[in-house]
Amino acid sequence: MPDVILDNKVFYNPVDFALKKIGGTWKMPVLWRLRIKTMRYSEIQEHIKHISQKMLTQTLKQLEADGFIDKKIFAEVPPRTEYSLTEKGRKAIEVIDYLRNYGLNLMLEAGINYQEMVEQEKRKKI
Repeated sequence: MPDVILDNKVFYNPVDFALKKIGGTWKMPVLWRLRIKTMRYSEIQEHIKHISQKMLTQTLKQLEADGFIDKKIFAEVPPRTEYSLTEKGRKAIEVIDYLRNYGLNLMLEAGINYQEMVEQEKRKKI
């Protein structure tokens, strides 16, 4: 297969290209959260444990530059910024959902019941 060079980056095949666009530690979790609703920066950070402000800012900029999310700044005092999925971002959710289900199955095969763990966490908060 031929290598593809775009923006001084080498992509070896379509899967590599897709993973470099939505892969990494934080891109998919951010996209996954935005599937539910338009969110402000603080809401996204609240829903994604362990992400630093620097990484969230960087991730949002990358996703916006690649056309997966829209950033809307409102001319208000104090200023308000909201992030939402674009059509391209909504298409990525289909892939992420498939990967999530595949991951859940792999976890079950490994003896990890993630769904039960989530339910236990919810019960602790009540």
